[in-house]
Order: sequence, then structure tokens, then C-alpha cells
Amino acid sequence: MTDRIRVGVIGAHAARGWGRGVHLPALEGLDDYRITAVAGTGMESARAAATAWGAEHAFDDAHALIAHPDVDLVTVAVQLPRRDGLVEAAIAAGKHVYSEWPLALTAPDAERFRTHAQTVGVRHAVGLQSRHHPAVRQLRDLVAAGRIGEVLSASLTYSLSTPQVWSSRYAALFDHTKGVNHLAVVGGHSLDMFCSVVGDFTEVSATLATRIRRITLEETGEEIEVTSPDQIVVAGLLASGAAASAHLMTGGTRGDGFRIELHGRAGRLVLRSTDDSLVGPEFVLEFRDGTADPVQLPLSAPYLPTQPQLPPAVRNVRHVYQELANAIRSGGPLEPDFGTAVRTHRLLDAIKESALTGTRQYLR
Repeated sequence: MTDRIRVGVIGAHAARGWGRGVHLPALEGLDDYRITAVAGTGMESARAAATAWGAEHAFDDAHALIAHPDVDLVTVAVQLPRRDGLVEAAIAAGKHVYSEWPLALTAPDAERFRTHAQTVGVRHAVGLQSRHHPAVRQLRDLVAAGRIGEVLSASLTYSLSTPQVWSSRYAALFDHTKGVNHLAVVGGHSLDMFCSVVGDFTEVSATLATRIRRITLEETGEEIEVTSPDQIVVAGLLASGAAASAHLMTGGTRGDGFRIELHGRAGRLVLRSTDDSLVGPEFVLEFRDGTADPVQLPLSAPYLPTQPQLPPAVRNVRHVYQELANAIRSGGPLEPDFGTAVRTHRLLDAIKESALTGTRQYLR
């Protein structure tokens, strides 16, 4: 590997998409990286993307990008239904991998990816970047330092407004058989962020409900049936013994975003978002001890973003890239990695099984 880690991006686009809007600005200005290759759906779009991303190589075949000697790290920025074995191919080629979330359809598939990467000896990251939001990291450290004493219970709510008319590009979101439905995407991002603060669930009971039954596709006016749940309700216990609950709700004309409340013996901490963005909100953190009005806790120096002008999602993804570069160079630990993805997929699988069978599920 050269001094800079050479990145090949699958799912690059010249003008739109998560890769163009988030990965590119996250990588720009990072001295550890150089974007050398991009892959698109055709050569014309790939060449346009190469110009926009400043890449030397353009491919209409993602496997050709993976095999190219000028690529050390493969970023897989396409949705799960269109990946077609790309993560496995990158690992087999001995390339480090940054995969967007969800990593896989099920926890066993995610476990297989992790085992393969460990066997080959490549580093891996997954796009669960919200755990790196400065306010989330500050909350996590305050809890670990005992600011509210022993945590007795923890709750998460998230509400997101949604339109009735959608581009066909998002049709998979409404199909429960696809890996990018509401439970996988909204549930995965929200619950991983929550668990990064409070610890893992050890047992869960869950209810899934689909209240919005049909949506309209913008391009054709066709109505399609919705089978993905828009109401996700979870209750259980954490590894610490604390009781925990989560209600993730989508639909309607207004959403209030995130609210995490931690109830401890010595007070409460409340983290709430200022909008309903799933992966790009700003947060307000408050402390309450019962003796006075709530006290807003500003970000302290260790958590202040180095580039506050960047949107939160870009800053958080940038943090993942920085951690990944350190792991590649030093061999040190990294999160969120495929191990993080395995834990989150296991939780989502347990939620599905509990809702399907009506039984409490236990996670090891």
C-alpha cells in the first residue's frame, strides 16, 4: 500500500446519491486517503463520476474496480439489493472494505462476512456512523463516568414524517423481504446509536405493525402494497440489567426525530434531536436531577467537531474513515465494523422473530 490509502467507490455518481452527497465530502481533505477509482452503471456515467470525484479510473464493472491494483479500500455505497456479492468479492481480493448499512439480509450472513474478513486479514467498516455524532459520544461518556449514577431504565423514540408519493428508487423500502425496509434501515441506525450509549439488549419482546398500506410511485402513478412495518415497538432488558424500550414510528405529516432518555439513581439525561432526520440531525443534551430546571449541556472541548461547517452526516462518516485509516495503519480496534453489524443484525433478527412468534427472544 502507498502512503495514502487508495479508495475505489462502487456507487459513485456525478451529481446525486449518498456517495456523492456524503462519502465524497467526507473523504475530501483527509490526508490518509486518495480516491483513485469509481464504478457506475455505465461507462458514460462512470466517467462523469470520475471527473466529479477526481478519480483516475472509471469502471462500468464493479468487479474490475475491485481487482485493480490501484485500489486498497473498496467503499460499497450501493443499496443492499444491488450489491450482488460485492462485499465478498472485495474481501476475497484482499481489499479493505467500507460497506454501507445494512451489511446483509440476516445476522448469519453478516457473521459470514466478518469471519471471511478476519481470515483474510482485511479491515472493515460499516455505515452505522450515527454512534460517532459528537453529542452521542458525549452522552455515552457521561453515562460511563456515572453522571446519573446507576442506570435504571432507558428509552428511545424516533418519529419520521413520510410522503405518500415516492420515487421508484425507494420501492424496496416498503417490501419486508428486502434488506432496506424500515426495520433494517430505521431500526438499524436508531438502535445501533441507542445501544452504543446504553449497551446491548439481552432479551427483547417486539411488535411490528404496518399502518400505511399503500404508497404511490412518482414516475408511473402506480400504487403498490406496503408490507414493511412502519411501527416498531421493542421492550426488554440490557446487559446492565436496566429496562429499555424503543418505539420507532414513520408516517404522517410531521416527525419529531429522536429522543433518548436515561433514568438513573442520581438524575436523568435527555438527548433530543432538532429535526426528524434519521442520519443527519443535530442534538440537544439536557441533565435533570430533580432539584432545579433542566440544564442544557453544551458540547465540551473533546467533542467539538473539527469542521463544524460540514453537515452532521458528513462529519460522522468522516469520523468512520479516520478510525478506519488508524485501524489499517496500526492494527488497532475499530467501530463500527462488521462485528458491530453482526450485533445489530442479531437484534433486528430477534425483533422480527419475537413479533412473528409472540415470544420473548434472548440474545447472547
